[in-house]
This record gives sequence, C-alpha cells and structure tokens, in this order.
Amino acid sequence: MTRSADAGIRQYEHPAGGWDALGAVAKAIHGQMSAVSGTRIMLRNNQPDGFDCPGCAWPDPKHTSAFEFCENGAKAVTWEATRKRATPEVFQRHTVSELLGWRDHDIEDLGRLTHPMAYDAATDRYVQIGWDEACARIAKVLNALPSPDMAEFYTSGRASNEAAFLYQLFARAYGTNNFPDCSNMCHEATSVGLPQSIGIGKGTVSLEDFGHADLIISMGHNPGTNHPRMMTTLHAAARRGAPIVVFNPLRERALERFAAPQDPLEMATFSATDIASDYLQVKVGGDAAALKGVMKAVLALDDDDLAAGGAGLLDRDFIAAHTQGFDALADDLRATEWADVERASGLSRASLEHVARLYCKAKATIVAFGMGITQHRLGTDNVQQISNLLMLRGNYGRPGAGICPVRGHSNVQGNRTVGIDEKAPLALRQGIERVYGFTPPARPGHDAAEAVEAIEAGRSRFLMCLGGNLAVAMPDPQRTFAALRGLEMVVHIATKPNRSHLLTARQSLLLPCLGRTELDLQAGGAQSITVEDSMSMVHASTGRLPPPSDQVRSEPAIVAGIAKAVLGDRYGIDWDALVADYGRIRDGIEGVLAGFADYNLRIRQPGGFRLPIGPAQRIWHTPSGKAQFMVMPGIQEDPRAAGAAVLTLATLRSHDQYNTTIYGFDDRYRGIFGRRDVVFLNPDDLAAQGLAPGDRVDLEAVPFEGEAASPGAVLRNLTAVAYDIPRGSAGAYYPEANVLIALSHRDPRSGTPSYKSVPVRVQRAR
Repeated sequence: MTRSADAGIRQYEHPAGGWDALGAVAKAIHGQMSAVSGTRIMLRNNQPDGFDCPGCAWPDPKHTSAFEFCENGAKAVTWEATRKRATPEVFQRHTVSELLGWRDHDIEDLGRLTHPMAYDAATDRYVQIGWDEACARIAKVLNALPSPDMAEFYTSGRASNEAAFLYQLFARAYGTNNFPDCSNMCHEATSVGLPQSIGIGKGTVSLEDFGHADLIISMGHNPGTNHPRMMTTLHAAARRGAPIVVFNPLRERALERFAAPQDPLEMATFSATDIASDYLQVKVGGDAAALKGVMKAVLALDDDDLAAGGAGLLDRDFIAAHTQGFDALADDLRATEWADVERASGLSRASLEHVARLYCKAKATIVAFGMGITQHRLGTDNVQQISNLLMLRGNYGRPGAGICPVRGHSNVQGNRTVGIDEKAPLALRQGIERVYGFTPPARPGHDAAEAVEAIEAGRSRFLMCLGGNLAVAMPDPQRTFAALRGLEMVVHIATKPNRSHLLTARQSLLLPCLGRTELDLQAGGAQSITVEDSMSMVHASTGRLPPPSDQVRSEPAIVAGIAKAVLGDRYGIDWDALVADYGRIRDGIEGVLAGFADYNLRIRQPGGFRLPIGPAQRIWHTPSGKAQFMVMPGIQEDPRAAGAAVLTLATLRSHDQYNTTIYGFDDRYRGIFGRRDVVFLNPDDLAAQGLAPGDRVDLEAVPFEGEAASPGAVLRNLTAVAYDIPRGSAGAYYPEANVLIALSHRDPRSGTPSYKSVPVRVQRAR
C-alpha cells in the first residue's frame, strides 16, 4: 500500500489493464500522432504482414487478433512513429550544453532525427553533414587506430537480425570482438548460466506450453509494465485454474489483478481476474536462498514419500538418464540450514514448503523470470538454481514444462544469435571463414562494463553505438559520462536524440536510421527485416510508413556504408549487394549459423519459424552431453548488507518507461503520478530510522569493506513512500538510481551489473 501526504502519491485501486490501459493508449497516440494514423499503424503492430513491435520480445500467438499490442507497446510505437522532428534547425536553436540540462523525456521528445550531423565544438551545436563525409570521417579514425581492439561496437536490442549480422561481420573483418551490448546489462547471467546447465543460453518453452502447464512460477519481473502482452498468457492460465506462484519483492498490481482489454465481459462489467494464487514477497537479493529452500523441501517430501512406501517424488529416470551432479546438489541442500534460508530470503519455511508441495503435485511446471533474477552479484547462480529446481522433476522436454527467461528488448535475443557476442564462439568464427573467406579474431572482446573501463583507461579510443542509450543505461554515471567524453570519436546510429548523444567526444556523429514502422526501400525494392522473440521464433517485420526525411537510412545501409568506407574491397565482400537485397544477408546468416536452413523461405510463413532448442528434445549441448546440476554452496549473502541500518535496493522501471526511455512521469499501478523522485520503503524500516512517509531522504551506497566510496554515490532528496515491500528492501527508479551502483559491482561470472542488489543507507535529506 502506498501512503504519503505528498502531491502525486496516492493509492491506485483499479486492476491492471482494463479501461485505464485503453485510455493510456489513446493518450499515447494523441500525444505523438494523429488519431487516424495512430490507429491505422497500431492495427499493423505484431501482425504477420506488419511490423514487429519495437517494445518487448514476448511472442505472437499463432492465431493473432487485430489487436496484438499492449499499452506499453503502443507507447513504444507512437514514440518512434511520432510526427515530431529533430531537424538540423532544432539543433541550431539549442546548444548541447543547454540540452544536457533538459530532462531525458524532453530530449527524446524533440522527435525523429532527420539528417546526419556532426558536433561542432566552436558553436557547441550539432550541424548537418553529408553521408559520404560522415563515413569518410569514421574511416579516417578507425584506420588510424594502432589496434582494432581500440574500437568498441555497441548494439542495442532493437537492431534487426540483418543489421546485427552485418555489424558483427564488419567489426570482425575490421579485426575486433569488442561487442558490448545491452544483453550484458540484462540477461547475460542467463546467457552464461544456462549453457553450463542445459547447453543453450535461451528459454526452452513455446507460447503453447503455457496452455499445458499445471504450475507457473513467476520470479523477479513485473510483466504488467515490462512485457504486458505476457499478461494475456497469464490471464488465460489463471482462468483455467493453473496455480501461478509469484516470487517478487514488491506487490505488482498486474500479478495480483488484471482486466484483459480484449475480454468483452471484463471490460463491460469492470471486473478482473486474480492472477497470482500465491504471492511470496522475497527480500531483494534473496532469490537463490528461496530457491534452495523450495528444493530442500522437495527433497524432504521425496524422503517422506519413499518412507511411506511410495516411488518418490523426484523424476529419477530423468535424473539418471539426462543429468549429472545430483548427489552433490542434494548433499548441499541437506546441509543448508532453514534458519539461513529464512533470514536470507525473508520468507518462512512454511511458505517455501507450500510451494514445494505445489511443485511436486504439478505434472508440468514452467518457471518464468526477468531481470529481478539476473541483475545481481549472484545472477548466474540464481538462473542455475531455477534450472536445478526444474530438473528435479524432469521439467524439460515435455509439454507445459521448461524454463522461460523473459527478455526485454524486442530483438536482444536475435542479436546474440546472429553474432553480437564478445566471446567469439568457435562455430561462428568457422562459419564466417567458410562463407566470407577471412579468419575472424579469436581473442575475447569487451562486454559493456569492460568497454567503459577500457575507454576510461585510454585503451579504447572509438565507440560506435547501433541504437541505445549506453551512457545512461550503465552504472556509475560519474565515471561513465567522463569516460565517453574522453574518446577520439563516438558515432551514434539512432532514431531519436538521447542523453548519450550529448556526451560529446573530440568528434561526435549522429546518424539517423529508420524505425520498424517505416518503409525500407533499397535498390532491390521494399525490404523486410527479421527478429527473434523470447521463445526463439524468427519472423519477418515490414514497415509501411514514410521515413521522416529522405536523408534517413536503414541500419543495414548505414552499417554497410561505413564498412565500405573503412574496409574498401577487403575480403571481397560486396556491401552494396548485401544492402540492395536483405535476402542476401539472410543467405549469409544461413551459411554461417546452424538452424537457419531455408531462412528466406521460412520467414514467408505466417509467424515464421522456431530455431532448434536442444533441451526441448532432451538434447544437451554440454561437454558431458547431459544437463548439469550446478551447486551454489551454502547461502551466500552480500557482506555489505549486514546490519539493521543497511537496506538492499532494487532499481525499478516505472509504468511510463521502457528501458531508459521515459514516456511520461506516471507509475499508476504503484500510485505515483507526475514524478520520479521517490523511494519505496517498508513502513517499519521508515519508523526504525525515525522517518515518516513523505519525508525527504538521501540514499547513500555502501561500499565493500576496504573499498573507497565513490564521491557521487548518493541519490539525494527523494520522497519516502511507505510501500508493501519486505523489511530490509527498498526500490527506486532506474536510471536515476544508477549513481548508487559502482561500475565494479557486477556478477563475476557474467559481468552483469548489480542493478537489483544495491546495499544503501537511508538518511534524512541534508
């Protein structure tokens, strides 16, 4: 419950979805487009002959309706397809220094970029330049670097498969594997942890599996805001009586009550469906402890069944035939003390044993999880404990069962599949050599945090960003912003301006690209691109809107133009031919990567095709050829979080937000309106500090013992909001709270920054 006397903080009583969601869609369309054009474009969203939503990566059902979009998808589409234009004349009216003082929302609300531009230090403005000049400047800098590894090539998850493949081909032909990307900041723990467990860094379920699951466990995500189309799936599961168990620190409205805008009865009667059958408010950072508690209880139930003469509750045939490491896991679980589990998770033994009974009763279980699981110092361990739980009862390779990492950006998974990977997998390198005739570098490149550290140290001098808002997305903005300003050159390929574009280097270029909704006309005619959703379905996306100007180019065309300027005819790659017909890019992907046979043929099918998922057929591409139980010894806790005065903070997205993009200032399901300067705290934690709801407070990051605190690691003058969140936990908005996260505070196994496990002290504002 939200309680405060401050303006803009009040209780929200309605269910998620419903008429308020439809009203928000209408508001989003009205704010950026005309009603007629907005409605027309929304009816092409996520349709077989239309475009893929630039928002989340939740898959489309096989039988789509005319309204395959959600509130936040509508915001994403209208934000991109806006009638507003950030022309060269706009940048003539505003210096970069002035724009830096604007709110992030207002910078992006300038509208679509229309012309390539370069920063002019003398006037402190971006000024228009030609495309040939832009490519020539990039080539001059890149070809003058002493080593290709002094260049960084960042990728946002909105880039298509075709753009991402060309991008990695260009950078590897140039000579580096420096591919920091948005995966490094969200689901890298999944990409690292699951291959060790089950042989693939992706989910194993299909959308249809949710219709067969006897139990769905939802961990560490808020689908009503971050991937609202998932709510249709959960709504259907709840309506047919499948238990949905939620592990999440905050009580999120969509996981409690949801009114489906496509359900005529619910809309007509103002009714809603209860989603969660059980809602366990785990402490921030307590997920691994909770999972170990459930598994410990499962083993005890299995022991009891065997003692009573039963066959046991574990799937012993699956464990024997398909796994390794069970005995080590069982020994660790039996040695784990319940008192440690309860303290670290914030949950009672009884509640975890209840979940274990539900799990043992279910014949098919899906565990879905988001960044509340991955963005921790123990993110990789968290993911592997989920896989351990599923393996105990053979919940891989049968209908209605498996693991479901819920990705955020629309093609973040596809980018990794087609080669945006700093680790340079052997099969990818061999495929490139086979098809394109050159040997790519084998040495690992930089992930996102490593790239910033290399830039800061002067070991990298060039940065190109294919979309995104890298500086704002990264932790420790004091260090990150300063590092980027020290570059020789930064190049941004983008649809709209954002704060990262204003952190100018010695040379800064801003190159405008097409959005998903727009007609992509090349020498070979109108082109479609492809994306991969969270469940490994690859499908086509075709825009129809006119581009914002005749100077806006597609991402593949921009990448190819730069590659041609930098590499010339090196390796005989015909960049012009690849851009003339994207089918040739897809032919290259098919030749380089397994699973893309008949690529151009299969994307013509409505809904596309699914890439091979080994565990779905109980095939394990691990060194042993079996799935691996992965032991996380004991209960591991952050030593910085010891003591009653220290809380553990999770950064949160508001309902008017997608990643770093702020559409507006309401977070209606949490009762916040017109502002973002708040921190969510348990009422008892407030009282223990002598504070009351509505008080102004500062949050100060707690460093490791012996580590010097960053001078900027304080988030000042927030309003304290009493909220239903576990004792010892806190929540504040991302990216504002990134100032509290040191660049070095990340999962040592995956490099994922600890956005959701930040020890802080709460003090009355100075």
